[in-house]
Amino acid sequence: MSETEVQVRGIGDKLAIGMSFGSSAAVMVLELVSLRLVAPYLGLTLETNTAIIGVALAAIATGAALGGRFADTVSPTRTLGPLILLGGALVLLVLPVVRWTGEAVRGGGENAVFLAVAVVMFVPASLLAAVTPMVTKLRLSTLAQTGTVVGRLSAYATVGGICGTVLTGFVFVAKVPTSVIVLCLGGVLVVTGAVLTIFLRGFQAAVRPLALALVGTGLTLVAPRPCEVETAYHCARIEADPARANGRILYLDQLRHSYVDLEDPTYLQFEYIKNFAAVIDAEFPAGQRIDALHVGGGGLTMPRWLTATRPGSHNKVYEIDPGVIALDKAELGAKAGPELDLQIRDGRLGVRSEPTDSRDLVVMDAFGGVAVPWHLTTREIVADVHRVLRPGGIYAANIIDFGPQSFLKAEIRTVAEEFKNVAVVSTREALAGEQGGNFVVVASDQELPVAALRTRLGARAEVLAGPDDVRRFVGDAPLLTDDFAPVDQLLTPFAT
Repeated sequence: MSETEVQVRGIGDKLAIGMSFGSSAAVMVLELVSLRLVAPYLGLTLETNTAIIGVALAAIATGAALGGRFADTVSPTRTLGPLILLGGALVLLVLPVVRWTGEAVRGGGENAVFLAVAVVMFVPASLLAAVTPMVTKLRLSTLAQTGTVVGRLSAYATVGGICGTVLTGFVFVAKVPTSVIVLCLGGVLVVTGAVLTIFLRGFQAAVRPLALALVGTGLTLVAPRPCEVETAYHCARIEADPARANGRILYLDQLRHSYVDLEDPTYLQFEYIKNFAAVIDAEFPAGQRIDALHVGGGGLTMPRWLTATRPGSHNKVYEIDPGVIALDKAELGAKAGPELDLQIRDGRLGVRSEPTDSRDLVVMDAFGGVAVPWHLTTREIVADVHRVLRPGGIYAANIIDFGPQSFLKAEIRTVAEEFKNVAVVSTREALAGEQGGNFVVVASDQELPVAALRTRLGARAEVLAGPDDVRRFVGDAPLLTDDFAPVDQLLTPFAT
């Protein structure tokens, strides 16, 4: 046994436990950060999450297998320090590689973004996953204790993974930007690896990995930032409209989400928002106050419009992302008050808490073109919306879909299971299946004002109405329920 190995074993379980715990925690932090990094380009979908988790598990399996193999052929005291040091240096390259790739293929090339994050996450995660089997090899001084040593270190590695997951999800992401998380994680690993390398092998063995770490740090600091504010759920920014002095556009991830005129709340730019307004004006007499519930806040365009056109209306907004509300207040002039109740809460839970027969209008505008919160699509929440609406009330939902429009059709069928009358508003081309985009699904128990709506829309949009026409449009689309809602698989995110 070498003198160095005696030194490491003499430190006892604390060093071994610390390295197993820390390396596993680092892998889980890296996995969750990777999900955050790809969200602006791929969205947060079940498929995206599954793919990233699959890459992380493959990296853990690869690292564990290779780590165990090399522990039997190369002295762990020669490889542990450089392993952690190199892993940290590569972690520092994750953010710049993903962001530069994302910027290079902006508007398309999502496969390139995923491939980039898969590669740059897989390599450091594999290196870090190799730490536990190598540490285990060092601690196996006798075969009589094999089970105890392996079991203890495996248990602490699992606890480390749990701690990394919980801290990232509940603390790190909520408190600091992703770039800071990457820098801190890579920095801690680099420092730890450098100390071990210098202690076990000398300074010369740490020079090259340290140089790589410095390069990664520099690239991370100068990498493009796709957002003004990194919220708990989105990469958000607000841009001025060069064609309209008071116009402001809210971007969530890479998509235009809302348009607001700071001086004129009656100005509506997005076509689907104009369709919302047309539905409301066709159903409710001009100037009549409305009790409205909004699921999804965005730039608060519709609450502003209702307040301006129907004084005395009460708007309650459920927005899950506090960062979006903060942007609304800081840059879009939103102010909570008697006519605007801003609630930071999941929309499903918010609707559930609403009194029965308490609203004239429920607006669902929480769906994006890349990712959809599936629990806001099912028959169960539509039934809850139905309960909240007063007799004759209107449910209006913005649905975005392209291609075969499978998600749109499934959602229309789901809404039709709870409401007697359903209509769909969009362009003629979209309703004919020739293109995709935004569709406003309108539902009520009372007859919808289709004729008045068509008059207000003019040639700008068309209305699909009538049970037979709606049924033909929907075809054999599935009913979405809490038990079966394959929204990510049905959705065609966008067309390029």
